[in-house]
Amino acid sequence: MSVAFVTGSGGLIGSEAVRHFAGLGLDVVGIDNDMRQEFFGEEASTAWNVRRLTDELGEAYSHHSIDIRDRAALGALFGRYGRDVAVVIHTAAQPSHDWAVRDPFTDFDVNAAGTLNVLQSVREHCIDAPVIHCSTNKVYGDRPNSLPLVELATRWEIEPGHPYEQGIREDMSIDACLHSIFGASKVAADVMVQEYGRYFGMKTACFRGGTLTGPAHSATELHGFLGYVMRANMERRTYKIFGYQGKQVRDAIHSSDVVSAFEAFFRNPRSAAVYNLGGGRHSNTSNREAFTLAEQITGQEMITEYVEANRIGDHKWWIGSNEAFQADYPDWKQVYDVPMIMREIYEANVDKWVPAA
Repeated sequence: MSVAFVTGSGGLIGSEAVRHFAGLGLDVVGIDNDMRQEFFGEEASTAWNVRRLTDELGEAYSHHSIDIRDRAALGALFGRYGRDVAVVIHTAAQPSHDWAVRDPFTDFDVNAAGTLNVLQSVREHCIDAPVIHCSTNKVYGDRPNSLPLVELATRWEIEPGHPYEQGIREDMSIDACLHSIFGASKVAADVMVQEYGRYFGMKTACFRGGTLTGPAHSATELHGFLGYVMRANMERRTYKIFGYQGKQVRDAIHSSDVVSAFEAFFRNPRSAAVYNLGGGRHSNTSNREAFTLAEQITGQEMITEYVEANRIGDHKWWIGSNEAFQADYPDWKQVYDVPMIMREIYEANVDKWVPAA
């Protein structure tokens, strides 16, 4: 028996990974206690996604409502499967800048200590299993805001001819910059994943994601950019724009493209690998440009409110480079771009995201 462990299995990337690795013939063990609901409220609950996975996959999927902070329960579950575990995909996290400030202890315990618990469980019970960690571009803090940027009509853009013109690489420093509380906890997790790779010789990868997106996102104001743009438009909500004239740029990568990269690493793992993974130049948008796309898809104007202050540590411009990953895994190909992603989000939620009565 070959088993894939997926933490955060009810979330966007977790649920995509569950389906993908089940499709490869692995039995999948999912770990998710729906803390997203605790973080962001009922509308952000992942319970619907877990039910769907259970219905679709049947015996190929085993769900466990375990908190990754619970070291004993996590270790016992890993111990039950032992060397049958073929890969561990760690997506569980507290994902919001804003929420982390409210409760730094929980943020750090989930993101940093929870990741350590996963790593140590793998080390003790299935040390040969590759560990794929969902890190974040927020490990670079606000360092990207020091890049020379040019203001255009609908977006900020990097100065032509800059070394990062095709995307920010992994050689950008993470030191001496503002990270946010969330960013700091994710740095701790990221470095620990690398260390278990180097110190213990484990197969580990940190994927520093840009905007990860797709139709399975339980989108809410504090997390899920493109999903929430579509939700706000479809439900006639007011979308708050936080600073930067609404011209802040994000690259966006579909969850399907993310997990196909995970599969590539699973099939040919390395130790202590670090990769930026995002939409790159193929798939990126500003707030303003995303609003225009949403309006074209639905035929409805966005309702927006501008807030002068940007979120602390927020990036003005982020387009990451996938060059390092593609050099190691040249067969990986990115499929989705922003218009395709937003259209799919709309079609998946057209009967669910409707204006309140």
